[in-house]
Amino acid sequence: MSERSIRLEKVTVRAPIADGDLLILDTTSLELTEQRIALIGPNGAGKSTLARLLNGLATATTGRVRVDGLDPMTEGRAVRRKVGFTFTDPAAQLVMPTVLEDVALSLRRTHKRRAERDEAARSVLRTYGLEHLAERSVHGLSGGQRQLVALAGVLAIDPDILVADEPTTLLDLRNARMVGDLLLSLPQRLVLVTHDLELAARCERALLIDGGRVVADGAAADVVDHYRTTA
Repeated sequence: MSERSIRLEKVTVRAPIADGDLLILDTTSLELTEQRIALIGPNGAGKSTLARLLNGLATATTGRVRVDGLDPMTEGRAVRRKVGFTFTDPAAQLVMPTVLEDVALSLRRTHKRRAERDEAARSVLRTYGLEHLAERSVHGLSGGQRQLVALAGVLAIDPDILVADEPTTLLDLRNARMVGDLLLSLPQRLVLVTHDLELAARCERALLIDGGRVVADGAAADVVDHYRTTA
């Protein structure tokens, strides 16, 4: 097994329901080593569940998940430092009054002093061209700005892997392109859950998930073409 790999070994995910349980992800074994990986497929197929397994937001019912050798369930703190996660709606992540305060919140573990933390947060914002928003209320941002600030907060801790769960779904075309371009330019490994097939095709590898199963896996452009012709 590669030191730099995401590995699922015979993983299933089930959720309890009134008359038993619901199979969300069927038996899945994968090794993911590429720099840019897209997860595509219809709503409710299991894409987000697979993505959430990678940092412990979802739990495997059976099987094992390993992220660079770490178990998200028993080594959660180490995995969360390694794996950043962004949600479809940035409101789930923007919890402080201003942009600067929100990014600084991510740095509270590594920068104990307020002045140092604020300066580090400004540096992060500067990196992503967002420094002019530092004093703005998070509630006064455009959709694209909110998503970029949420990404900056996650990237502030410098994770090795970024999992982005439908980060462009709520955005207009211009902002979706801006966020997509940023994601694909990052040095982090990217696992991208998306309905944007043009963006998915720009990745190296894609997994097509349907009915809780990986039904196609390969070069991103090929898997996207297959999905387009079979959907």
